[in-house]
Amino acid sequence: MSPALPEGDAAPADGALPPSVRDGADRRGFGVYLHVPFCTVRCGYCDFNTYTATELGGGASQVAYADTALAEIALGARVMRAAGLPERPASTVFVGGGTPTVLPAGDLVRMLDGVRAAWGLADDAEVTTEANPDSVTPESLAELRRGGFTRVSFGMQSAVPHVLATLERTHDPRRIPDVVRWARDAGLAVSLDLIYGTPGESLADWRTSLETALATGVDHVSAYALVVEQGTKMAVQVRRGDLALPDEDDQAAKYELADGLLTEAGLRWYEVSNWARTPADACRHNLAYWRNDDWWGVGPGAHSHVGGVRWWNVKHPRAYAARLAAGESPAAGRETVEDASARLERVMLGVRLSEGLPVDVLSPAARTRVAGLVADGLVDPRAALGAAEVPGRRVRLTRRGRLLADAVVRSLAD
Repeated sequence: MSPALPEGDAAPADGALPPSVRDGADRRGFGVYLHVPFCTVRCGYCDFNTYTATELGGGASQVAYADTALAEIALGARVMRAAGLPERPASTVFVGGGTPTVLPAGDLVRMLDGVRAAWGLADDAEVTTEANPDSVTPESLAELRRGGFTRVSFGMQSAVPHVLATLERTHDPRRIPDVVRWARDAGLAVSLDLIYGTPGESLADWRTSLETALATGVDHVSAYALVVEQGTKMAVQVRRGDLALPDEDDQAAKYELADGLLTEAGLRWYEVSNWARTPADACRHNLAYWRNDDWWGVGPGAHSHVGGVRWWNVKHPRAYAARLAAGESPAAGRETVEDASARLERVMLGVRLSEGLPVDVLSPAARTRVAGLVADGLVDPRAALGAAEVPGRRVRLTRRGRLLADAVVRSLAD
């Protein structure tokens, strides 16, 4: 069961945006997220808005989905033009899911072509698709590259069979070096996504996964702690006592091991859960989220943000397809982000980045607490004091601070 949509105001049937979205638009980047809600098998820990092939039909089916998404892309371009927003080609496009590569590569390219026709693509646009290791071939990856994709993010999760089995991942971990090589041969940059903290995963298991990922020579790794969401199959298994979750000390040890091994291999953290070999290897699309740029989210359940207005689409693919077939916006609700909420979000997201959060965006009361965070070893003292190599005074987390990032946010969020 995927999480419920947020509560908010009713969204207009035509998707029209208020005039306020124009304010400062020329200073914000613009990206596009394309949600593909299909998976071959639904994993027990997953609470994303995904469906298996046999669940859907009509305009929501896998066969028809690219055309349905193209209808929203065209609507998005009309809405943004009607709002008087300046022409901004998409600097990033990210195709997520689900498993986007269960669709034919040609469908993904057609969706990208739709973005190009609607908004344009920047000359140096970053275009990423997520993929499972068992959902690509050398030929499909080459077709994606020819169609304009620049990057692929593989859901590796683990290199250890019993951990993958607990996660209900179906790919063979021995395939990872092959798919990385195929992608690179096609001219695609590659990221590997890992999960730590799976029930039954030892520290040695986690080391094996990290070392396997690093052995491929990739330039980007994401490592996320497993979060068991209510309503998932795994949550039921935990509640029944069939699976035991690791404690906080185990999670911290695994994060520290990841940061140590990745840093030693030449990858530096740029966000709490993401490491890249160089700044150019960082995921620019995700950075745009963390920096509060504009993006249009296409697909059932997808979220969008333009100029302080945030909205979200209806969740079920059939309802989504029906809205678009009727010429209506698929948006289920929306909200305008108030100043207080915007400040809180800037703190929550800004402190997660290695570039840090400028001290001068904090409230006067919060600024007085920075010294205490430095004393507690959570914030880098040189960044907080404005050392020569750091532009301005910034709240930049230490490794310990990254482990306690939520506590830092609570201290500074007022």
